[in-house]
Amino acid sequence: MKASCAKRFRSAASPRLLLASPALLALVIAEPTLAANCSELSGAQIPASAIALPTSGARVTAATLNPGGGSAPQTFGPHCDLSVEIAPVDPSAPSIKMRIVLPEQWNSKAMMYGGGGYNGTVPNVAGNVPAGPIDQPTPLGRGYAVFASDSGHVANPVHPGDFAWNEEALANYGHDALKKTRDTAMYLIEQRYGQPPVRSYFAGGSTGGREALAVVQQWPKDFQGAIVLYPAYNAAALDLQFGRITRALAAPGAYPSLEKRAALLEAAMQACDGLDGVRDRVISHQAACNAQFDPATAKLNGRPLRCRDGADTGSSCLSDAQINALKVFDTPIRFSQPLASGERGYPGFNTWGTDLGRPGEGLQLVVNRLGLNTLQPDYPMPVHGTGFAEGAPYHSGFWDEWVRYFVTRNPAFNSLTLDPTDLGPWQARVDALSLRQDVNQTDLSAFVANGGKILMAHGTSDQLVSTRATAEYYRRVQQDMGVGQTRRFMRYYEIPGYAHAASTVFNAAWDSLTALENWVERGVTPKRQVVTDTVAVPGRTRPLCEYPGWPKYKRRGDVNDASSFVCVKSHIGLN
Repeated sequence: MKASCAKRFRSAASPRLLLASPALLALVIAEPTLAANCSELSGAQIPASAIALPTSGARVTAATLNPGGGSAPQTFGPHCDLSVEIAPVDPSAPSIKMRIVLPEQWNSKAMMYGGGGYNGTVPNVAGNVPAGPIDQPTPLGRGYAVFASDSGHVANPVHPGDFAWNEEALANYGHDALKKTRDTAMYLIEQRYGQPPVRSYFAGGSTGGREALAVVQQWPKDFQGAIVLYPAYNAAALDLQFGRITRALAAPGAYPSLEKRAALLEAAMQACDGLDGVRDRVISHQAACNAQFDPATAKLNGRPLRCRDGADTGSSCLSDAQINALKVFDTPIRFSQPLASGERGYPGFNTWGTDLGRPGEGLQLVVNRLGLNTLQPDYPMPVHGTGFAEGAPYHSGFWDEWVRYFVTRNPAFNSLTLDPTDLGPWQARVDALSLRQDVNQTDLSAFVANGGKILMAHGTSDQLVSTRATAEYYRRVQQDMGVGQTRRFMRYYEIPGYAHAASTVFNAAWDSLTALENWVERGVTPKRQVVTDTVAVPGRTRPLCEYPGWPKYKRRGDVNDASSFVCVKSHIGLN
């Protein structure tokens, strides 16, 4: 059946559907008539008029009908897998490459995934939402049409920021590719099924979390719900904080080795682990730890963490130079003048109790790379292998790329010479970038009017995006929308021990999609949400506490069971 025929059928049938029983109506919605088979979509052209932002149209470059697969409970059925290219207006700009999977048994819903870092690759649309559980089906397995894009460029593995030379590519990375990808997906979904989705959701973490906030702020009628994890929403301000941290770590003797960072983490564990009522190798009362821990006076196994006389005398202590650099990590940056986006600074990180890297293997190597890595920042920035900043801290590599390709557009520029607190001649350029990258709008009335809901979560041990920044955004929304109204459409949870996307302390898995579906589609507000550790103590659970709550042990019950904890609120360190 062609799309036009399917539309006529739906129009003629709609009065009968209105009178149908709920069970029959659900059956009709769950199993729509396919308007075009998979092979018919090969080579399909998407007109530029179908995409709200300027493009030269789009084209399906490959269409493959894949059989079902996966392992229970994460199985999926047959689906049409489309590769698509969205053509730019500027012929010198790269195209947007996207992928969409269209299940034969469609649930009449769509899911868009966000990217990460500088993007440049298409996320796995057959995979799970960020921090998704392994005991529940993925969106594709639930019957969603799932799509995502590379945001408008193919990543250079050595210099992933070099796409910013091109203005259209930069605009696509900022926000524009999100709308272009979504509109293209809607066109193809209707071609395949003869109808648009009845619900659309967005899920992303880090840059993808920024993108999730971007779509609900800028195109509030496109999505009815968003899963927002560790969002880098004020990206330009974060980049400037990266620069401040990088310059501190680049000072003589300031860079701590993996062994020294392991000593710092252990000292924080010994001082702060019991603040939540139990010593379980997870610091749950992070605000209290931030307030009372000081590496200059802390003890490790009963001995001072600070090296004797502040000199660098061993691998199990910190010198004064290293303590000073780490305190920069812990404290906010303040700008000499506000950015054009309105940001006046960026908070510090939960440095005390965060795994910034330590000796280990497997997943620990990922945590190390996302932390302070293995080499001190320098000029030129140390880069090993095929990935950027595999030697220098991730923050430093990200800052270096941003300064050279986004700000100065001079690949030979020494990023260590740019003072992020006083930008001088680069102020205007950073202001312009802040308007393109930051998504800090807090009036979400239009999204709420469209029935939109947001589930947002962030690990307190995140080493790349500060939970203090996410909490600050949440409080801004509460201030502008009202506390009561905010709670009607938004939840924010902090996850103790969880780092940036991966952790060997508490690697969180959360069935956020089911919670979002229940809230949007059934009006069931999120009650007691539980997060599961999949690495350090596989299977242990903790309650997800609404900010500013944290999980406190009841002093009875299984320490690995969420039911043994109660969420309590603390206002320590909220300012």
